[in-house]
Amino acid sequence: MSKAILRLSDGSTFVGTSFGYEASVSGEVVFNTAMSGYPESLTDPSYAGQLMVLTYPLIGNYGVPPFTMENNGLATFMESDHIYASAIIVSEYSGEYSHWNAQESLGDWLRREHIPGITGIDTRALTKLLREHGVMMGTISIEGCEDAPEAQYEGVNFVDKVSTKEIVHYAPIVPVEGTPKKVVLVDCGVKHNIIRCLIRRGVEVIRVPWDYDFNTLDFDGLFLSNGPGDPDTCSAAVENIRRFMTLEQAKTDPATVRPLMGICMGNQLLGKAAGATIYKLKYGHRSHNQPVRQVGTDRCFITSQNHGYAVDTTTLSPDWEPLFINMNDGSNEGIRHKSLPWFSAQFHPEACSGPVDTEFLFDEFVKRVRGVF
Repeated sequence: MSKAILRLSDGSTFVGTSFGYEASVSGEVVFNTAMSGYPESLTDPSYAGQLMVLTYPLIGNYGVPPFTMENNGLATFMESDHIYASAIIVSEYSGEYSHWNAQESLGDWLRREHIPGITGIDTRALTKLLREHGVMMGTISIEGCEDAPEAQYEGVNFVDKVSTKEIVHYAPIVPVEGTPKKVVLVDCGVKHNIIRCLIRRGVEVIRVPWDYDFNTLDFDGLFLSNGPGDPDTCSAAVENIRRFMTLEQAKTDPATVRPLMGICMGNQLLGKAAGATIYKLKYGHRSHNQPVRQVGTDRCFITSQNHGYAVDTTTLSPDWEPLFINMNDGSNEGIRHKSLPWFSAQFHPEACSGPVDTEFLFDEFVKRVRGVF
């Protein structure tokens, strides 16, 4: 293993060794406090352009599952078809692994996908620095490798980089009576388990590019996916959502209004379509243990999260209201329309990895797609 150095934009330096693919790389440095789930996190498109710090002290001890694909094109154990994070930063890497489903080591997987990894870093000290300063740009330099060019994160449309380039159809994977309902999924960097959570509930999913005008299609419900980067770079998607909302609000019978649900980036895009502004969090929420309370109730859920931006609910138009709130910092975790079947969650009810306490939100959405209220 070669010497590796992490340099942050404030001048801080952390020295470790390389255990993945040996190449220098730059990106936004963020931390994730989950104790497990590195295969799912690394393949989550929302990590595009980022150097992922894992705070759990031992990483790699359960290896990596086989990278198999189901007949419908969804990854069996991952969240996409390849790694999206630019690099992984850990305290202690274990090349030895033990798990019934493991096929290879984390280091072997990183090398196969040309993703750098650095170990021997004091990730607790690094995380504390990021908490105090906020997320920063950083560069990993590997001894003997060319220096990485400076990376840009702010203002880059990462959604355009990770979204599908063509329309993809997914059939339901459970028996349904009659013709299945159709859900258009706006792909801003969708995790595969989101699609699986929908088709497992008996609906057909039509996955479209992030900037595609889905209003020309025939469908029964609209879903806005997660995705990386700054939602302010996705104005085309916001305009398409606003067009959908205008068309639905013009209907004389409220019972015919088609439902809408968003997750993560989908919450932010829906918020923008509802007139709200978006702001960047100091260091974001990336973990499996974020407590979220449903507004107006005492119900609190432990959720999986991965986002760096939030909706400013004080700027929402009068027809909208907060649905969930983060119990750690009070930031928004979801919004809903006061009278129409439109709602969103900033967290990840599909989990993968993480707790599945809020997967019932998919049930609520699909019931509304079927006209059951």
